[in-house]
Amino acid sequence: MAVRSQDVECGKTSIEALCEGSGPLVLMIASLGRPAQDFDDLSHHIATAGFAAVRLQPRGIGRSVGPMVGVSLADLANDVAVAIEHLTTYPAVLIGHAFGQRVARMVATKRPDLVKAIVILAAGGRIPVPQSAREALSACFDLTLPAEVHIENVRLAFFAPGNDPTVWRSGWYPVVAQMQRETTVGLDRNEPTAVQSQGKRAEHVEEWWAGGNTPLLVIQGLQDTVALPENGRLLKAEFGRRVELIEIAGAGHALLPEQPEIIATHVLAFLRGFHF
Repeated sequence: MAVRSQDVECGKTSIEALCEGSGPLVLMIASLGRPAQDFDDLSHHIATAGFAAVRLQPRGIGRSVGPMVGVSLADLANDVAVAIEHLTTYPAVLIGHAFGQRVARMVATKRPDLVKAIVILAAGGRIPVPQSAREALSACFDLTLPAEVHIENVRLAFFAPGNDPTVWRSGWYPVVAQMQRETTVGLDRNEPTAVQSQGKRAEHVEEWWAGGNTPLLVIQGLQDTVALPENGRLLKAEFGRRVELIEIAGAGHALLPEQPEIIATHVLAFLRGFHF
């Protein structure tokens, strides 16, 4: 199925949208410092099932450009909101992976009229990230490391034991990751705000945690050492029937390259449950 690339412009920001298929809009937002191509396989499944599958490149990747300093999570959510309004009659289903699910939940918080439901892959934000996992995650964006050291950190941060981390040998964007990190209080609720010195307040987890009042499909890897599974369980406990929680064995923080068929099956079942 042909992939179409188009640019969505709003002021100083231009976001590249990779579009595939036609039908109700399903829009995907990638993980910290990662490109839209992480969703290639899932996008194909969604488009083949009769939906318009759209992957947004974050600012700083592909043709997407925009301010990279003093950016808030609400700013990144607005990038998504503008794309939804430009691409289709809304509302849309959002799929956010790791950092991307924070953006998706902020979109639903700020613009509930645009969001029909959210698929959360690797929910995080409430449970502190262990120090070892945090260090490995940071090292993934140190491109000066020897290749074997870099890929070992990718394995530790993103992949469950026995899964192949070399599928993510590339696709790391340090400048993008830094910009995105500075939009939140950090990788756990206790980390100091990174952007206060720039005169712009980062959003605390409580501002986006609920994701508005939209239905949530939460898919969590049981071996995730960054977004610990307890985050998904907290969402289910707090919001009850609004949350469908799926826990997958043999998956860490990467999820998408680790268990692509299982994830596609659950996502498509969730999408088919709605009347568009």
